[in-house]
Amino acid sequence: ACEKGGEWHQALRLLVEMASARVELDTITYSAAVSACEKNGRCGQALSLLEQMASDRVALNTITYSTAVSACEKGSQWGQALRLLVEMASARVELDTITFSAAVSACEKNGRCGQALPLLEQLASARVLLNTITYHAAVSTCEKGGQSETALRLWCKCLGSMFRVDG
Repeated sequence: ACEKGGEWHQALRLLVEMASARVELDTITYSAAVSACEKNGRCGQALSLLEQMASDRVALNTITYSTAVSACEKGSQWGQALRLLVEMASARVELDTITFSAAVSACEKNGRCGQALPLLEQLASARVLLNTITYHAAVSTCEKGGQSETALRLWCKCLGSMFRVDG
């Protein structure tokens, strides 16, 4: 409810109250609070929740990390988004298309083509499927970074993957 109403601070207050009442905080509880922060672009608060989860020995999963990466995207914190990808990989948490797309979008919003392109290569090596959202963010990043030829190559690659014919 706090997530949908934009009441991220209320979600954080509820976590504190739950902990004070000795209610066990789990991955779902924390993830809901991270999501409330994400909806409002509160990257710092989302990252603090991840740190608290680790401190409390609560498992971080793909959804929790993806939501935090999205919070970093919305908060224009591309460096933090990329740091979370590295953290996910080292913790052996599954990286998915949504997570990578959010990280590429974070780079796009900050004109970081040089950081977005290696993510696409990492996607391919991790055998994560690229989707049109990921390609669009990467193409936009390259355009904003003045790399129109690279943007065109990426767009052609996207179109080629959409219309691949077997046989």
